[in-house]
Amino acid sequence: MKPVAIFRHARTEGAGFLSEYLSESGIPWQLFKVDERESVPDSASGYSGLVFMGGPMSVNDDLPWIPPSLALIRQAVSMDIPVLGHCLGGQLMAKALGAKVGKNPFREIGWGKVEVTAQKEFWFGGLDSFETFHWHGETFGLPEGAVRVLTGIWCENQAFSIGPHLAMQCHVEMTQDMVKSWCEVGADEIAEYRGMSVQSSEEMQQDLDAKISQLNRVARRIYGAWIKGLGA
Repeated sequence: MKPVAIFRHARTEGAGFLSEYLSESGIPWQLFKVDERESVPDSASGYSGLVFMGGPMSVNDDLPWIPPSLALIRQAVSMDIPVLGHCLGGQLMAKALGAKVGKNPFREIGWGKVEVTAQKEFWFGGLDSFETFHWHGETFGLPEGAVRVLTGIWCENQAFSIGPHLAMQCHVEMTQDMVKSWCEVGADEIAEYRGMSVQSSEEMQQDLDAKISQLNRVARRIYGAWIKGLGA
């Protein structure tokens, strides 16, 4: 089986639980450390799927790896190679497919509930809602042909799907170590935006074991649906 290509855009925002899930499922994967100047491949044909992780930058920034990433997403979609996006990754997918990405009305940081609005059985195993992790200041519009599948109180477009492709604004890939690391790295941002839609580090880490265990169960459903589209 061809590997799944995973693109990391920041050292602290790796594949997290996704890499554990793929390895458990016997699915090979290859990590591209874009943050360490590893090049984005020219072709998607060598991969069974593409996954784009998060990052603190904007898809509207003038960064050398953004245009080839957008081109690769468009190519994969045209070839029916499943694409999966987390936060920045979902924004990359939206922009590549013609939607606008810009400032969200609220900075959203911490744990929060999202509601399932469509395709409940396929992507979410019948869940009506679940608590997930958030860390973003921007959001995406919906590309032509996309279906909004998740929404939230602080961000309307929490996820969309187009066929086998899924773009998420939220972070279902989190592990305990990632939450702790982000709280340390993002301490200044938390202090600057602290409010109803931005939790404190203490709030984010309260009952962390239970919250991560529950999120991992949700992620298994989502990732399990996504890998159904992977080819040989």
